[in-house]
Amino acid sequence: MAATLEGILETALYADDLDAAEAFYGGILGLEKIARQANRDVFFRCGPGVLLIFNPAETIHASPGSAVPAHGARGPGHACFRVPGPELDFWVEKLVEAGIAIEADFHWPNGARSIYFRDPAGNSLECAEPGLWNIA
Repeated sequence: MAATLEGILETALYADDLDAAEAFYGGILGLEKIARQANRDVFFRCGPGVLLIFNPAETIHASPGSAVPAHGARGPGHACFRVPGPELDFWVEKLVEAGIAIEADFHWPNGARSIYFRDPAGNSLECAEPGLWNIA
């Protein structure tokens, strides 16, 4: 029997300013904060998965005594949030009211819709209907 990957458990993005990231993801997007370690990281629950925001200056080297290897990235990353189609207009309004520009509001050839915007660190974020990838 072949083993399968069941899904993505966590997604990581990088931000130099964790205070701004925490205010954005927790305050504007309304994600539930799980934990924060000083200026190293802040973690949020997002549906059945977890969004990890790391300060790359702190994670580029492994922490002493940590089993977790060093990691980090520079420049904008990307994450896409699963949103039911009828709720996309709500998110457009909420983001615009918060002063966040919608970079694109796109209808894909298969009929799914996505909106794109940026977090304070410049990461490209997307809210898309699950049908984008033929997921129910």
